[in-house]
Amino acid sequence: MRESVQSLAMIRQKLALIAGARPLSGVSRIAIGHTSLDEALGGGLMRGRVHELFAATGDDAASATGFTAMLALRAVGRRAPIFWLRTDEAERLGGRLHGPGLVEMGGDPDSLVLGIAPDAKALLRGAADAARCSGLSALIVECRGKCPALDLTASRRLALAAEQSGVTLFLLRLEAEPVPSAADTRWAISTAPSQALEANAPGAPTFEIELLRRRDGPSGMRWQLEWNRDRLIFREPALPGAVVPLPSRRPAAQDSTLRLTA
Repeated sequence: MRESVQSLAMIRQKLALIAGARPLSGVSRIAIGHTSLDEALGGGLMRGRVHELFAATGDDAASATGFTAMLALRAVGRRAPIFWLRTDEAERLGGRLHGPGLVEMGGDPDSLVLGIAPDAKALLRGAADAARCSGLSALIVECRGKCPALDLTASRRLALAAEQSGVTLFLLRLEAEPVPSAADTRWAISTAPSQALEANAPGAPTFEIELLRRRDGPSGMRWQLEWNRDRLIFREPALPGAVVPLPSRRPAAQDSTLRLTA
């Protein structure tokens, strides 16, 4: 994991170095790997769009964080850079991102560039700069709490920048509830029981995800996904979860802690 970036000027310098890198693929969608989920999304998540990810409950913050990192790995592969932006407050409250945890997910900490902004306004300015950098394939913006600066206008600005550059932006929302935004999709992430391996060893990370909103398609469905670190792909778990309609939306996290671990 490279050194944290401490100012917008340094963020721009890092982006200038990354700008020469080619995106991993020219395809328009990121196939998740889970057959029914990809079919529901028309082939996967759209590249060059904003995708919001919420922790379903206060205890699911680590799951939402890990799932977001896995999506980014799915988007770029092992070596292409992932740019992660967060605030000083997120660093204090949630702790530092855990490099060995990224390794356990199948990633390379040396391919992760971490940017630390002093506040939410600086975070969003840096996110807009990063979203315009066509050399990036994936950008994670971690926004903790209500974050009033992230209003509909700010989200539209991020969405427009992502569409113009082709950068896929994953907006990780912790301790927050959904509000109107320009995101292409919105998800609630929670942990799910994994299938134990031989000798009762821990199984692969397993999640339950809920599609809260989609701009151009139906929502209100849930899936269970298992992460395959060797192939960097999600798949159906050993005990597949059914896709079911939801009677109501569950609130996002009110209280959570952050730690990036497998």
